[in-house]
Amino acid sequence: EPRFKAVCLRGGTEPPRSGKYDSKRTGDGAFRCACCGAPLFGSAAKFESGTGWPSFHSPYDASAITYAKDALIHTEVRCSRCDAHLGHVFGDGPKPTGLRYCINSACLAL
Repeated sequence: EPRFKAVCLRGGTEPPRSGKYDSKRTGDGAFRCACCGAPLFGSAAKFESGTGWPSFHSPYDASAITYAKDALIHTEVRCSRCDAHLGHVFGDGPKPTGLRYCINSACLAL
């Protein structure tokens, strides 16, 4: 799929409100990496941020993701198992972490 390749494999960003997981209620369970199936975020950590992308306050497990500085001032979030680009993390999220993991739907499977 072109969007999957552009976003997950080439580090792109899907348009806001265009992904299947951007709404608040999307089911229960673990959101997994669309590339390798690794569990990334639990549905209980998902919240409505108003940005148009799926947002989570914490990963499923701290070892599930890695971080990298991107070409701008953002911190990129990547799958620790396969190194796929997932999105970015920001410091304006809700409790308990104060973080907002802004993740592309194209990179997730539920």
